Amino acid sequence: MPTTSRCLAALLGFAAVAAASAPVLAASEQVGEVSTAFRWVGRNDRVVVEAYDDPKVQGVTCYVSRARTGGVKGTVGLAEDRAEASIACRQVAAAVQFTGKLPLQEDVFTERMSILFKRLHIVRLVDPKRNTLVYLTYSDKLVDGSPQNSVTAVPVPASSPIPLK
Repeated sequence: MPTTSRCLAALLGFAAVAAASAPVLAASEQVGEVSTAFRWVGRNDRVVVEAYDDPKVQGVTCYVSRARTGGVKGTVGLAEDRAEASIACRQVAAAVQFTGKLPLQEDVFTERMSILFKRLHIVRLVDPKRNTLVYLTYSDKLVDGSPQNSVTAVPVPASSPIPLK
């Protein structure tokens, strides 16, 4: 087997192991957007609102609004979006149901915000004393993150205690 083929096989094997061991994260669904600045070429700058269903808490959806850069760079995915985001999570079903035990802190969603190492995070925190789910959004970079963040909370009825790991 040539060296290139062995390297490719090793890389594919590593990717398969990494994918199998990766946590299940929420997927986003765009709810809407508003244009904030006109661009002559490419898409306009805009604020996008996306919905994220918590994969381990059925009946809770988080809505995140954030800026998306337009223009040529934004249209082809090379622009770096701003680090600012706002979050609001709500109970959207008659009852909240848990698919299993929850850790006290867990990344629910992570998405790339630039071509180089900038990511948006949504983290679920559990406040067991108040039986409440707290969701935090922030962005980070490889070297330094942004102190800008947003937080929201979803109280869970006392009749449904949050199962903890």
